[in-house]
Amino acid sequence: MNAGAATATAASTDAVRRAPRLVSIDALRGLVMFTMIFVNDLAGVSPRIVPPWLRHFKGRSGMTFVDLVFPAFLFIVGLSIPFALGSRLERGEPWWKILRHVAVRTLSLLLIGILMVNNEVGARIAGWAPELWPALMLGCAIFAFCSISPPGTKRKELWRTLSLIVRGAGLAGLLILAVVFRGEHGERIITFSPFAIRTDWYGILGLIGWAYLVGAVVYLTFRARAAALLGCAALLLCFFPAAQTGLFDHFWLNRYVDLGTTLGSQASITVGGLLLVSILLPPGRMGLGRRVRFALLFVGGFAAAAWLLGGLYGINKNDATPSWCLWSCAITAALWLIFHFLADLGPIHPVAKVLAVAGQNVILAYLISEMLPSVLDLLGWGDWYSGLAEANLAAALTRSALCAALILAATTGLNRVGFRLRL
Repeated sequence: MNAGAATATAASTDAVRRAPRLVSIDALRGLVMFTMIFVNDLAGVSPRIVPPWLRHFKGRSGMTFVDLVFPAFLFIVGLSIPFALGSRLERGEPWWKILRHVAVRTLSLLLIGILMVNNEVGARIAGWAPELWPALMLGCAIFAFCSISPPGTKRKELWRTLSLIVRGAGLAGLLILAVVFRGEHGERIITFSPFAIRTDWYGILGLIGWAYLVGAVVYLTFRARAAALLGCAALLLCFFPAAQTGLFDHFWLNRYVDLGTTLGSQASITVGGLLLVSILLPPGRMGLGRRVRFALLFVGGFAAAAWLLGGLYGINKNDATPSWCLWSCAITAALWLIFHFLADLGPIHPVAKVLAVAGQNVILAYLISEMLPSVLDLLGWGDWYSGLAEANLAAALTRSALCAALILAATTGLNRVGFRLRL
């Protein structure tokens, strides 16, 4: 074999070795998004039909599988960061450009999250149907961050220009909608004198944005050094008890974002994902045996820590207690290990393949799922859709499962024709 052929073979082999490792992450992401859409849809069904174990845990300490969905997504953000930012590092992109990319993505997620949170108080705009503002807002959010590039097209410049026009129209629409918004009691999203942006919290996407920011900074600082990543995860968890003692009460940043939970315990979940995926990355890339042992020790160690800390603050999603974070890391890591065997170490299992395809652009699926109730109400189909789940639990489960499957299928179809979300 000549040198050129050997180089090509080596490159091909390396690509094969690297690419499948993304399949398990995509498959896990697809499963989590399916579950998120499923449980969110099921939450609208009467408690007389849906039992407590299919809802968020109510009480001081405990969790159901529903309470695992959000932290699992935070964990997957950590699994994904090295592949997203690592490619930029490999291309020799300057650090300031990478940080700019991280900042823009964080601000984009915060923007959509804040708009979605304000929608919870209900838009009351004269002459507008109540469902119109949220439908337009989510539609504009999709357009504002989309990319249109049909596969195989020879007119890339044309489609790039079209994408810029669509994104500009979407951003303009978001600004207009933010300005005209009025809540039930006259609340505004934006006030100009003095300038202020109203938000009680940052919403799911906003919290993901903050966790992404922390995870990206940690990764850019320490790369895949497992000991440093473990130390960062432990340090961030310590923010929670520090906040409970009032340590951050007078710190200026704490007025804008909760240091104990948002930048502390929740961000530690994302760093936990960074720690687990470090076994696939240089300089600590491991063989199969060591990889499995590390993953099992990760699951066992985080589960043991969660058990030991459970009596201190309890297991509580809303409070983002350390025990809830640690249990979430342990369970999500175990799920990843299962998909690692199903997708990365041999022929891809059909279920893993379907989930991996569905997991390639999940923010788009999430926004579509959030927009669906408003669209159905605008079309006059809201009561019909609600009635599909009112017969019994089986009907409710079927409706929500079909809803999640159809939305992911629609997202996959949009991806295939070149419509994606750049978030």
